[in-house]
Amino acid sequence: MSFRKQTGNMYDWVTHTWNVIKGKCQHDCLYCYMKIWGELKPLRFDEKEMGRVLGSDNFIFVGSSTDMWAKDVPDIWIQKVLRHCFDYRRNEYLFQSKNPQRFITMQGSIGVNCTLGTTIETNRDYKISNAPKIIDRTKSIRECKTQVICHTMVTIEPIIDFDLYEFVDLIKLAAPHWVNIGADSKNHGLPEPSYQKVIELIEALKKFTEVRKKSNLERLKKVY
Repeated sequence: MSFRKQTGNMYDWVTHTWNVIKGKCQHDCLYCYMKIWGELKPLRFDEKEMGRVLGSDNFIFVGSSTDMWAKDVPDIWIQKVLRHCFDYRRNEYLFQSKNPQRFITMQGSIGVNCTLGTTIETNRDYKISNAPKIIDRTKSIRECKTQVICHTMVTIEPIIDFDLYEFVDLIKLAAPHWVNIGADSKNHGLPEPSYQKVIELIEALKKFTEVRKKSNLERLKKVY
C-alpha cells in the first residue's frame, strides 16, 4: 500500500503517508530507514497511484519513502503528484526534501495547504549522505518562507552531535515556522550529542521558533 495511515515513529501530526515516486534515492543517506529492505529498485513513477482517493481533513506526508524532490526526479513526475494533491484541497500536505531549492522552482504548483520541510541534522560536515550541503538547504528553506506562501519546517532528526552556538545560528538563518527534533531510532551508530546538550539546544531554539520534541529523544537520556 502506497497510501496508508501513519504508524510507528512518524510525526504525530501526520495522519497518512502517500508514495507515488518510489525506488532508490539519489541522496543515499547513511541512516535512511528504507535500507532495511536491502538494495532498492531504480527510481520509478507508480502510475496507478494517480487514481488514489486522498479523502479530506487529512495531513499527508507525500514522498516519505524517497526524496521526490532530488535532482534526478523528472519535473513531470512531481507536477503530476502536485496536481493530484490539488484535487483534494481539503487536506494538508507535508513535502520534505534535502534539496529544498527545488521547492522554489516549483512554487507555482505548490498550494497554500502545504508545509515545506528540510532536514538539518547538525552544523557539522559528517559526510553521511550525497544530499546538498547543509548551508545550501538552510538558505533554500529560508527562501521558501518568502517565495512560497506556506509553512516551513526544519527537522533535526536524527540529531547528530553539533556545536551549540553555530547550530542555533544556522536554524535561525533557516527561519522555520517550527522545528522537529528527534533521535536516531534505528541505532546506526551516528555521533550523537548528550541529552543535556539537546535540552540546551531546545531552550535556545524556543527563543525564536516553535519546537516539537520527539519521544525517541528519551533514549539519549539513558545512553548519555
